[in-house]
Amino acid sequence: MHQVTSFVDEREVVRLTQQLVQIPSVYRPGQPDGNEERVAQFVADYLRQIGLKVFVEEVVPGRPNVIAFYDSGRPGKTLLFEAHTDVVTEGDRDKWSYDPFAATIDGGRIYGRGSCDTKGNLAAAICAVQAIMRSGQSFAGKILLCIPCDEEGMMIGIKDFIRRGWAKGVDAAIICEPEENQLCITQKGAMRAILRTYGKMAHGAMPLTGINPNTRMARAIVALEELERKEMERLGNHPMLGFPSITPTILQAPVKGEPQINVVPDQCMTTLDIRTVPGQEHAILHAEMTAILDALGKEDEHFKAVLEVIEERPWTLTSMEEEVVQATASAYRELTGKDPVYNGVPGATDGTFLHQAGIPILTTGAGDRHIPHHADEYVEIGQLVETTQLFALSALTFLTQPASVK
Repeated sequence: MHQVTSFVDEREVVRLTQQLVQIPSVYRPGQPDGNEERVAQFVADYLRQIGLKVFVEEVVPGRPNVIAFYDSGRPGKTLLFEAHTDVVTEGDRDKWSYDPFAATIDGGRIYGRGSCDTKGNLAAAICAVQAIMRSGQSFAGKILLCIPCDEEGMMIGIKDFIRRGWAKGVDAAIICEPEENQLCITQKGAMRAILRTYGKMAHGAMPLTGINPNTRMARAIVALEELERKEMERLGNHPMLGFPSITPTILQAPVKGEPQINVVPDQCMTTLDIRTVPGQEHAILHAEMTAILDALGKEDEHFKAVLEVIEERPWTLTSMEEEVVQATASAYRELTGKDPVYNGVPGATDGTFLHQAGIPILTTGAGDRHIPHHADEYVEIGQLVETTQLFALSALTFLTQPASVK
């Protein structure tokens, strides 16, 4: 099967990556060119041109998913490749050495927002399917491409994909994310929460006539930091995921209206980015945080706080005995002559929800895992080509092996 790798066209992989990066797909509400629609349409047209059956489904206005099939015509397993179209903001362009949407090639790298996370890997998945088609290699079953919107946000794209029934019958999924071609079999879970403390407005010169929500918030944050410390001690440093964390990110007071230095606000808000690891249960962690707030309320009759969890993504763990892991590991050895490196994803991916839908997932792809969301984001061309070959070889290995009995 190694011969399929000879049908991977490096120039094609590079060109497609550049074309994808050159279409900005940062979600900016209210801006006509501020979402994934244009890049999704480009991808859909490209997939039709190479001969795939393509569906474009709008999740919300201007934010479509693209779904495509390569069907062998023979009954068998279904392997899903998933790679999203959206990218994070480029931020301050003055911090970039290259135009973030020019897809400049320099020193064997493609620079640009999304080159690493994850338009390069999207190009690799598409070109891998193209290589399989060109090779004429026989297999049974189907390859399904899921190219959703909004992975960088609330992941509404993959949720819509599952809700419409596309995940039914999928036997395994490869999540195409920048992991340096390491085989990631686990990933952190995530809880996104909003914590609000309430007070009473007052003159800054006479603070005792009001109730300061900021000092109450400070107590809550310190108490949550202590909970984080206890969880880190209890669980230790996970060999693939590191430590769990409870991180306040946005801090705002007042929540509405203009802040003034001589005014005690009536409300303070912080967002919590909570990352969990195997051994943590979200329901228990939520209960512990609520208990902390209740205890602070007993100490201070004026302490009033509300914790709202707005999103949950449980941690995932895929057995190394799963067929998709075994097939990809075999493909990696055949391709490189080396044993694969197994690891974990430090963040959450769309694979979280595919895992919840009962699909074994493996996350891998080109790109330095520390580069996403940075200025001067890049992907190494050599590694990107290797990823394309790995995707093609993994798919054929998976789809030409009989399904194991579970």
